[in-house]
Amino acid sequence: MDNHFKFTNAVIGLPLFFVVFLWFVFWIEMRFDFDFVENGIYPRVFSGLQGVFFSPFIHADIEHLYNNSIPLLILLAALHFFYANQSAKVIVFGVLLSGMITWVIGRDNYHIGASGLIYVLVSFIFFKGLQTKYYRLVALSLSVIVIYGGLVWYAFPKVDKTISWEGHLAGLITGFVLSLFYKTPEYKKVIKYDWEKPDYNPDGDPFMERFDTEGNFVNLPPPEESEELWAYYSSSLPVDYTIVPNEKNESKPES
Repeated sequence: MDNHFKFTNAVIGLPLFFVVFLWFVFWIEMRFDFDFVENGIYPRVFSGLQGVFFSPFIHADIEHLYNNSIPLLILLAALHFFYANQSAKVIVFGVLLSGMITWVIGRDNYHIGASGLIYVLVSFIFFKGLQTKYYRLVALSLSVIVIYGGLVWYAFPKVDKTISWEGHLAGLITGFVLSLFYKTPEYKKVIKYDWEKPDYNPDGDPFMERFDTEGNFVNLPPPEESEELWAYYSSSLPVDYTIVPNEKNESKPES
């Protein structure tokens, strides 16, 4: 078992705190009749830049918030467990960079929601896992693409006019860029057996000698030294055995 990844309380605490904070912001908006939509990203307008910082915490309705909460819990936990050293940077710069791209390419409307961050996480985890070529991270990449691969369609225009496809596309681009920028350790599998070593030579392996060229198991003849040793001990073993009665053991009378 390798020790590249360690479970900490932050693996659960970070995603939970983030999602709870989103619900808290939504509760404040509903409870005090606020409208935070105008604090979202409004493209190519200077005042709309505030949305780069605030838009991930603003949602249109409870369905919008719920749909973003579950993926955030899963993806943030996966990010912090498998990429603990990069997780905070990916989240912060993922929000900022994807927000800036949305501000540049977005339609003239307010863009809100944490879906851009979700696309950042999906993109980063997928591409980074393939880049490392480490079997566990590659498996994570494949799992993410199986579960959330369908999200890619919502990064194209005209699929759903009610969503910010620009924010989704910006998230995918940002996640890919961050996967190239942030380096991870060179993961190596822990070597347990001699055959896993790079300089392994099967010709000198006693186990491999028990197989012929066709892969059939064979019994090797005993070495010459072993035959001589066996012959020596065999010749010194007594071959005649004599049974000596026990004189003290008298037979008992029949009753």
